[in-house]
Amino acid sequence: MVTIVSHPLVQHKLSLMRDERTGVKEFRELAGELSLLLAYEAMRDLELTSQRLSTPIEEGDFPMLSGKKLALVAILRAGLVMTDAIVGLVPAAKVGHIGLYRDPQTLKPVAYYNKLPADIAERRVFLTDPMLATGGSASAAIGFLKEAGAQSIKLMCILAAPEGTAVIEKDHPDVDIVVAAVDSQLNNHGYIVPGLGDAGDRIYGTK
Repeated sequence: MVTIVSHPLVQHKLSLMRDERTGVKEFRELAGELSLLLAYEAMRDLELTSQRLSTPIEEGDFPMLSGKKLALVAILRAGLVMTDAIVGLVPAAKVGHIGLYRDPQTLKPVAYYNKLPADIAERRVFLTDPMLATGGSASAAIGFLKEAGAQSIKLMCILAAPEGTAVIEKDHPDVDIVVAAVDSQLNNHGYIVPGLGDAGDRIYGTK
């Protein structure tokens, strides 16, 4: 299932990211802010339990997270800005990294790094990558997570193309996708249209 977070704050910040005049510092900050807003939606179904607490006024039973383990896994390199922001929201979460790059000729993902928490099978996993374009890298990363034993996975992206969401829904129908927007299509170079350019280059100023 694809969930598009249509909140006005999300859409406003996404538009600022799209603007070619937005510089590296502001783009990176916006990516982090958007990641927190997306995490709010992606983590909506976290389990709660009741805990007895004393307020300054009286004692009562209040909702707390049940303690189910979480993991944030970034698809390198651009996914780092998302996990770095979200870990402040859930500091007990463990963080993993999957290194993939897209071959510019075939547009297929090539793996070069894979480091996950040893107990990934026991954790709810939130996989982060700002752009879901062809879907190849995200699908491969989900495959690595499943091979490592992960059973509960959500994919969080700032922007997606219909081609990318279709690949995930076909390859991994059990994985929900949370995005700020789904744009119209991919161009001949595999970039999302109208998109926001190469997220990694804009985050790290490498273009």
